[in-house]
Amino acid sequence: MKKLMIGNEAVARGIYEAGCKVISSYPGTPSTEITEFCATYDEIRSEWAPNEKVALEVAFGASLGGVRSACCMKHVGLNVAADPLFTLSYTGVTGGLLLCVADDPGMHSSQNEQDSRHYAIAAKVPMLEPADSVEAREFAKAAFPLSEEFDTPVLLRMCTRIAHAQCVVETADRVEPEPFPYVKQPQKFIMTPANAIRRHPFVEERMKKLAEYAETSPLNRTEGESSELGIITSGTCYQYVKEVFGDKVRILKLGMVNPLPPKKIASFAASVRRLVVVEELDGVIETFCRSLGLEVEGKNLFPPIGEFNQATIAKAFGLEVPEGYTLEEPIPVRPPVMCPGCPHRGLFYVLSKLKLTVLGDIGCYTLGSAMPLNALDSTLCMGASVSGLHGFNKATDGKMQNRTVCVIGDSTFMHSGMTGLVNVSYNDTKSTVIILDNSITGMTGHQQNPTTGYNIKGDPAAKVDLEALCRAIGIDRVRVVDPYNLAQCEEVITEELAADAPSVIISRRPCALLKYVKAKPALVIDRDKCRSCKRCMKLGCPAIHMEDGKACIDATLCVGCGVCEQLCPFGAIQKQDLAKGE
Repeated sequence: MKKLMIGNEAVARGIYEAGCKVISSYPGTPSTEITEFCATYDEIRSEWAPNEKVALEVAFGASLGGVRSACCMKHVGLNVAADPLFTLSYTGVTGGLLLCVADDPGMHSSQNEQDSRHYAIAAKVPMLEPADSVEAREFAKAAFPLSEEFDTPVLLRMCTRIAHAQCVVETADRVEPEPFPYVKQPQKFIMTPANAIRRHPFVEERMKKLAEYAETSPLNRTEGESSELGIITSGTCYQYVKEVFGDKVRILKLGMVNPLPPKKIASFAASVRRLVVVEELDGVIETFCRSLGLEVEGKNLFPPIGEFNQATIAKAFGLEVPEGYTLEEPIPVRPPVMCPGCPHRGLFYVLSKLKLTVLGDIGCYTLGSAMPLNALDSTLCMGASVSGLHGFNKATDGKMQNRTVCVIGDSTFMHSGMTGLVNVSYNDTKSTVIILDNSITGMTGHQQNPTTGYNIKGDPAAKVDLEALCRAIGIDRVRVVDPYNLAQCEEVITEELAADAPSVIISRRPCALLKYVKAKPALVIDRDKCRSCKRCMKLGCPAIHMEDGKACIDATLCVGCGVCEQLCPFGAIQKQDLAKGE
């Protein structure tokens, strides 16, 4: 069967066809859809884990049990999973184990740019990198027998463009191999120092064998005849090179980016007069070429930051860059904003009004840093808000603890905020932690998490009671507020900051975009009562704008949350029935 697929769906198809039995992941753009598509196959036991470390450990356990397993994450998630990954390299696997990691050049939805090839090199495990959906399926499928043959976890590097671009993929039937029988092997799987010392030589020998495999593997191929110019590339950059040059230059297209094939690269270099490496982010392949003593160009032509495109390639080689069409006037800047009715908006307004220092975290609520709310002071990584608040209060000797809070989403709290809260309780700071519970994992597209009561398939599941959990951790003061109620939020935040004990405030209201959340009728503006004070504009709600000097509400956007109504001192913002005099 042939089907048009995005890269992530194609990876899922490859995982399915390879007979994978278990997949455990944590959602993170641009990797999320891989696991979501896997969940549509009943033969794969799919789940969302609380974080990436847990996900990889689940995959390891499934592999240890003798079946093929996988887990998926974005590049920053690999930082979280690095601990088990490095030791997995030593233990090896039983059933094949695939770890999909999706990089995000250009930081479309990430707090940094990170080249995951460094992890493959540092952990000494193979990494494959597909250049389109066809290869995404093929490489994912090929990773499992490769994993079993060389007794290693295998990394599959995706990136934003390959993950979400589409092409026609030809599918095949699922072939599920017989599970490997479990055999107790303490010297292989118990990584005490004595056993780990014995396993390290195995890792080094395995890398040599993998490098030999890379020399003849169909994953790496040469295109074109001998010419003046030879280009070594992989992944997305291969597509850009082909679009610019077609078949006019000689190309070494690498599908296995770790380990690299030294003989194949040296032979390719000998067939061309000028050798150039085209790779996004860091000069990993270029550095390897230099280690072989080759004269090569790369980062002298291309930047180590951001995404490339066809124009980037053409310009670097001095070729004519086609001119695009532009509007006569510049397009106005349209920054990302929280949705109309977002439950975080009201709480952030209160935090901004109180002029508090607010340590933020990773999620849609990071948008609270933007104008006009300007509510956040920092955002580092998943869970860092809670730990950071504790450190901030320690550093300032408690002088700012009654003016400082942190915010963290419910899914992020389960991911890595809990341990920070344990630290607050155990090491005793009067820190006020605000959990923004919108009943879903919002930023990555509404995935379930341990606090929602449903699993990845939407079936009922155990639900974590946040209030009870926080009390069990050692926090006696736990309060719940409705972020649509500004007066309640302000009162509770003020009280908890004044209390002489650590506290947790749970701001609870479901995301306005959830299907079961029904919007109320749009509010309206009584133009005769509007005094153009613009207080309602301080919310940054996209449904509110100024028109002819008066506030105006877009009925196609407003969900009737009523937050702006509470701000108007003149009663100009009204419910529709009130405006009609009913």
